[in-house]
Amino acid sequence: MTRAGHAALDEELKKLKSTERPAVIRAIAEAREHGDLSENAEYHAAREKQSFIEGRIKELESLLSRADVIDPAKLSGPIKFGATVTLVDEDTDEEKTYQIVGEAEADIEKGLLNVRSPLARALIGKDEGDSVEVRTPGGERSYEVLTIRYI
Repeated sequence: MTRAGHAALDEELKKLKSTERPAVIRAIAEAREHGDLSENAEYHAAREKQSFIEGRIKELESLLSRADVIDPAKLSGPIKFGATVTLVDEDTDEEKTYQIVGEAEADIEKGLLNVRSPLARALIGKDEGDSVEVRTPGGERSYEVLTIRYI
């Protein structure tokens, strides 16, 4: 995982523990005061939210404890994990920029490409000027690697 991805997950974990968890505990306590728990929708909703929060806390703690943090700024050469790659779609001439990151920090909308995705797997080991053929759910796509940066 990248340093930025690790920091973002760590920040989410801190927020869950310091803000979300105490808030849901207060909500459960308030709902309990309303009496009969068997038909108390507020209580059941708060318990469900508590379950989600506790599950996410466990998931984040596990991810962070097993994380191997890599600083992309110390890397160079052909495309590998952490690279920020600018591609041009050979059919539409549309340029796209992605950073290849770990599964936990991937967000295609933000340009963070999961290292296990078909595109990332096709890009690994390529250099500037190389063409890449990728089979996507939308069909076969061709890209040319314009730039590779490690930031």
